[in-house]
Amino acid sequence: MQTAFPYLEKELSWLSFNERVLQEAADSENPVIERVRFLGIFSNNQDEFFRVRVAGVRRRILIEESRGGGEASRTLLAQINQKVLALQTRFDEIYRQLLLDLARRNIFLVSESQLSDYHGKWLKKHFRDKIRRHIIPVLLGPDTKLDLCLEDGLTYLVAELRKDDQIQYAFIPVPSDKTARFTQLPAEESKNRKTLILLDNIIRHCVDELFNGIVEFDSVRCYSMKLTRDAEYGLSNEIDLSLLEKMSSGLKQRLTAEPVRLVYDREMPQSMLEMLVEQLGHTNYDSLMPGGRYHNFRDFMSFPNPGRKYLENSKLPAISSNQFTRYSTAFEAISAGDILLNYPFHKFAHLTEWLRQAAYDPAVRSIKINIYRVAKDSQVINALTEAVKNGKDVTVVVELQARFDEEANIEWAKLLTDAGVRVSFGVPTLKIHSKLALISRIEEGELVHYAHVGTGNFHEKTAKIYTDYALFTRHPEITKEVEMVFDFIDHPYRRFKFQHLLISPVDNRRKLYSLIDREIQNRLAGKPAGITLKVNNLVDSGLIKRLYDASRNGVKVRLIIRGMCSLVTEVPGVSDNIRAISVVDRFLEHPRVMVFENGGDTRVFITSADWMGRNIDSRIEVGCPIYDPRLKRVILDTLEIQWNDTQKARVLNRAQDNPYVKRGNRRKLRSQLEIYEYLLEMEQALLAK
Repeated sequence: MQTAFPYLEKELSWLSFNERVLQEAADSENPVIERVRFLGIFSNNQDEFFRVRVAGVRRRILIEESRGGGEASRTLLAQINQKVLALQTRFDEIYRQLLLDLARRNIFLVSESQLSDYHGKWLKKHFRDKIRRHIIPVLLGPDTKLDLCLEDGLTYLVAELRKDDQIQYAFIPVPSDKTARFTQLPAEESKNRKTLILLDNIIRHCVDELFNGIVEFDSVRCYSMKLTRDAEYGLSNEIDLSLLEKMSSGLKQRLTAEPVRLVYDREMPQSMLEMLVEQLGHTNYDSLMPGGRYHNFRDFMSFPNPGRKYLENSKLPAISSNQFTRYSTAFEAISAGDILLNYPFHKFAHLTEWLRQAAYDPAVRSIKINIYRVAKDSQVINALTEAVKNGKDVTVVVELQARFDEEANIEWAKLLTDAGVRVSFGVPTLKIHSKLALISRIEEGELVHYAHVGTGNFHEKTAKIYTDYALFTRHPEITKEVEMVFDFIDHPYRRFKFQHLLISPVDNRRKLYSLIDREIQNRLAGKPAGITLKVNNLVDSGLIKRLYDASRNGVKVRLIIRGMCSLVTEVPGVSDNIRAISVVDRFLEHPRVMVFENGGDTRVFITSADWMGRNIDSRIEVGCPIYDPRLKRVILDTLEIQWNDTQKARVLNRAQDNPYVKRGNRRKLRSQLEIYEYLLEMEQALLAK
């Protein structure tokens, strides 16, 4: 992106974020099993980066070249590939070191060449009984369209079957989606020795059994590869197709979308690599990435711990909110005062219990909710379908274009529709990313609204690993405006005016500009002024320029950015008053929080929107003010704890080299654990009242 002010390309900033994930894998103070799992997180992130970010740059090059340009985008792609290769080299070094660290703890990840006779025979039977049924190789023939046969993101073993001077190539899928990627071998000599083997190596060991009697061969050797495709897809514009049908069509297109990356075993023979490049039609703008023997390291996110408990993080028991538990029903609790949950430290079960009660409470008339991502066995969905059986009017807005969850959401939409739920797909041109629920209830003859406004999805699994805020309120103005958001989704052509909520794309940009400008005015008037922002990504050029304006006028700006940050700190005369950190730790930082000093009357907002153009202008997002002084204090305190992290915070600087925040003479402070203790003490104090 070309701007008249300092701006880091978001793709390079994203790679800097994933380098912070890799730092966690390298950090010897983390338990060794967790370090291996961080390699899986890094790999999963890289896969998505290529499907989305690199694919976007590649499309941009092709479009710009058709107009006689494209030089800047080609340069960017070259910078991306250079950084990716450097990260891959570092990844391989860390992986080798982790294998040694595991071995010191009597955990061994072995290859097929390291098997004893006993284990070799055991695996042959295991392969026949458990694995072979899931494998159908693709034999390469003159009419094989390989680019149509290989699935996105799946590891394949490319087998070279040689008979005299003849070579037959076969592509063997590694079915880690159907059977475990890791198998623990039975104890042999020492019970203390724990031996694991990857599914890939089991297949290598048993590869003869796949081809005996089908293909004649004297020898066979296998090398791994993985193809990554463009995650974007063209949807039909035919007006006679429903959005649901379009999405189903689009998902099929993704299976054969353009390849953007080919990762291959660097030991692969040159002749085999040339065959792959020719068969897949790779261009200069596709990434050829030499790698190690194994791909799909994302499976390492679930790396088992066959050893002692200390080799992984101890569990943090989720905290019960005493604001909920001291009352008979969730509605009584919310009526007594606004409630703020901070996941994963608080129990997500408070939310599902609220919905469960609403499903059969005779006073409840209607339930409305946004669904962006939900768990596989979702209690949220179950409560909604049960509510219909109890005569409730249930409306669910399903976002069919939630990236990588489209197929699941299509199935949820069908299930909900069959159950009698009114399912809406929202506005075709706008993704609905808000995290809203609204329950309407008859109390003393009046209709009373209860609302949930959050920063994260209604997803039981991610609520255990993502940090997020969830506000429960019956504040009449807030709940009325939440109801207006649902009306806006149904009737986007109508004009709506919001006094409290910040709504994308209606007024969010204008209000954010106004909030920043007010801090500038307060600073110039000698009043308290300052901005603290915590988001996943900060890349919107308009908002970055406004923050630069604030800095030039003396407003202190503190940024806590998990991922992409295109704002450049340390630029004299531009960003002298801006400091930025990023915290990467055992939980994924996911809340979006905005704090404005506002002349001494501090304003605090939680929001579903990152500071990206798409979130501000092209999605339905909701920001909500926190009015309850006690809840406001909790957010301010936890932000302060995070800002003072001396163990997991990195400085976001111009060089993007991720130095850790210097501790100096301050005590060690790991903010996620400190926040957990803070919330635990707060709940205990509340219980004692």
